[in-house]
Amino acid sequence: MIKHTVTFKLKYAKGSEEETIFLKAAAELRAIPRVKNFQCLRQISPKSNFDYGLSMDFDSMEDYNVYCDHPEHTAFVGTYWAGYVEDFLELDYELF
Repeated sequence: MIKHTVTFKLKYAKGSEEETIFLKAAAELRAIPRVKNFQCLRQISPKSNFDYGLSMDFDSMEDYNVYCDHPEHTAFVGTYWAGYVEDFLELDYELF
């Protein structure tokens, strides 16, 4: 299993219209085939400079690659991620 995670900070203030638009668009990623256990998370630790997180699971690396190449994912990255995200850290894990 592959666990794909990304933690990020938006260019826009918490509670802003842009935050709502971005998080709504991000939540739609859950509908892409092969995505499992999708979560949209809000960071609560004062130790982190990031404010949000996304987490999802895939049964295999092949499934993860299908997601990465899916038109809805690439459109999200080009439209929302590129325009709204100030900084991020992506981590992908394999269970052992």
